[in-house]
Amino acid sequence: MNNRVPASATPQMTMGMHQHMQPMQTMHQPMQVVVVEPYVYAALRSLIGKRAVLDTVRGSVSGTVADAKPDHVVIQERDSTFFVRCSEIVWIMPETGN
Repeated sequence: MNNRVPASATPQMTMGMHQHMQPMQTMHQPMQVVVVEPYVYAALRSLIGKRAVLDTVRGSVSGTVADAKPDHVVIQERDSTFFVRCSEIVWIMPETGN
């Protein structure tokens, strides 16, 4: 098959001839989207090394905030480690020592 476009072809003709060729960007491919809540992240960072209670959509988690990343927080309680996605946090309450 001859793939050359005649010099007299109009843009509409050319488009029709090559319509079956789509660039890779327009194909349906999954795209990762990450939502960062900067104030939640800053609050969690300020609590590293301190005890806190996190209420999530699945219940509460309490313990020492071991680490905080933009997408998750690490809570340590005795021998258990919890990795909680920041998008699942409803509220955060620092525990006060009595």
